[in-house]
Amino acid sequence: MASEIWIMRHGETEWSRVGKHTGGTDIPLTEHGREQARRAAGLFAGVGFSLVLCSPLLRARETCRLIGFEQAAELCDDLHEWDYGEYEGITSAEIHETRPDWDLWRDGCPGGENGAEVGARVDRVLARAAAVSGEVLCVAHGHVLRVLTARWLGMDVSAGAHFALATAGVGVLGHEHETTPVLSRWSI
Repeated sequence: MASEIWIMRHGETEWSRVGKHTGGTDIPLTEHGREQARRAAGLFAGVGFSLVLCSPLLRARETCRLIGFEQAAELCDDLHEWDYGEYEGITSAEIHETRPDWDLWRDGCPGGENGAEVGARVDRVLARAAAVSGEVLCVAHGHVLRVLTARWLGMDVSAGAHFALATAGVGVLGHEHETTPVLSRWSI
């Protein structure tokens, strides 16, 4: 079982900067996002990862490269961001103009994924991490990593709503007394 799972959200993109839902649209980091990733690289100094998993999307791969793990990384489709379907490329405020009661965590996205589908993907990632001895690093996206955190803690997917993770944010999922899954560090 992985001793810790480190998670990192990709750096800023043009769409994340303005709050657009960015699932499968494959856009690069902004220069600020690249700088965020370079600064975060120091957080990983001295950590030897037994497994590095990265979303196949450009913004995650670019972040992984900038923090120094491109060569070790294995692309993992299960870490792809939530499929926002019809809500791809628009903001929550825009969605609320026509669906004032919409909630991603409860409702999912028309033409895209619901929480249970994203939860099934991250459960596969967690099962993979459980088979590894040592630390694991996952470089991916805000919503999918929030779901991964909720599932690590034994919570429903909807609990991911409570784990905001800034661009280039890093969290560490660990254990207390080697058995109880805990949130060791968040948004460092």
